[in-house]
Amino acid sequence: MLIKDATLADGRVRDVRIEGGRIETVGRNLNGVADVDAAGRLLLPGMIDVHVHFRQPGFPHKETWETGSRSAAAGGVTTVVDQPNTDPPTVTGEAFDEKATLARASLVDYGVNGGVTPAWEPDSLFERPLFALGEVFLADSTGDMGIGADLFGEAVERATDRGVGVTVHAEDATLFSADARERDDPDAWSAYRTAEAERVAVERACEVAREAGARIHVAHTSTPEGVDAAAAAGMTCEVTPHHLFLSRDDYDRLGTLGRMNPPLRSEERRIELLERLADGAVDVVATDHAPHTREEKDASVWDAPSGVPGVETALPLLLEAARRDLLSYERVRDVTAANPAAIFDLPRKGRVEAGRDADLVLVDPDASREIRGDDLHSKCGWTPFEGMAGVFPEWTMVRGEFVYRRDGGERFGEAIGENVRTRERATRAR
Repeated sequence: MLIKDATLADGRVRDVRIEGGRIETVGRNLNGVADVDAAGRLLLPGMIDVHVHFRQPGFPHKETWETGSRSAAAGGVTTVVDQPNTDPPTVTGEAFDEKATLARASLVDYGVNGGVTPAWEPDSLFERPLFALGEVFLADSTGDMGIGADLFGEAVERATDRGVGVTVHAEDATLFSADARERDDPDAWSAYRTAEAERVAVERACEVAREAGARIHVAHTSTPEGVDAAAAAGMTCEVTPHHLFLSRDDYDRLGTLGRMNPPLRSEERRIELLERLADGAVDVVATDHAPHTREEKDASVWDAPSGVPGVETALPLLLEAARRDLLSYERVRDVTAANPAAIFDLPRKGRVEAGRDADLVLVDPDASREIRGDDLHSKCGWTPFEGMAGVFPEWTMVRGEFVYRRDGGERFGEAIGENVRTRERATRAR
């Protein structure tokens, strides 16, 4: 396949030849007839979303690997990493195998993380092709998998000994505000799970990692203070689209649809977080795609489940921010693809260059449109970004095969997704 005259994230116009699922050549005036005329459009590496909750096994009414991966493909995501708080939780080798079987329904490539609870079985878990350990919960969230400091330290040491990365959900429940429990408005959730609880937990998690001679990745950092704490310790962090583009000011519109962990922060903190994304302090944007049904979310602030969908809207929201000159296209490429590939050791992913997998996304950077939940593909059927603007893909390709095309009516490809760790092992064994 030959893609002609595509504009890359750095502004260069190049042709891209694909052979055998990989990018064979990137250059000017490559010989051959164009299979895709990409003139005037932006060609990006597919997003690597290192934080999704596809809800299988246990909760297929919220999302399945098929519906979640369709949503991913339609949003320009070509690799997803599923978190362990399913039912059963992915804390044993047997539970990993059950989830890995379900994941074969994925249209996009994937990784499966292992979890940590007092009942985990690390010996069997580490025998499996884990993407990483985590998110390791330092406070309870969906699935009630919060653990104490001693078990966290043990998990970091054991994972480091096995060469497995660790991703951390950092909140300190001892610093949650008891006074907020007296309120029943949606903003009470943000008042309860304080910004200070995140900052302190990030600092402590980083200290444990330093003592173990390890590196950790801090998940869904919701505050500029959390980003700064991770950076000061030499660790990496991710932020979510909902913390970048929504704030406590949106509770009037969202109600309990806007409840998530960590919660929405002030508009001032949101702006500072976006500034850190633009200036390079943030390493990764990941969605924490955590779908629940509208009926489940239609509850009191203390009873509604935490989490929002986001895998289909993350890249479009970032591309819209770039269209408005809030950040560069190179930053979008780095935080969605190049950096996740480097941090999590995916040498075949993350860039439009020779030798990499042909995981590609084509977009018209000027084709901004309104985000509507009815147009999206997650099984939950709603979005917290309703009415906001996004730049959506014309098509998405995984290893040289189209998994999503918008022209002439939407079309999805086959379930060709593979476990990225299994593929790496097979490649290195050759």
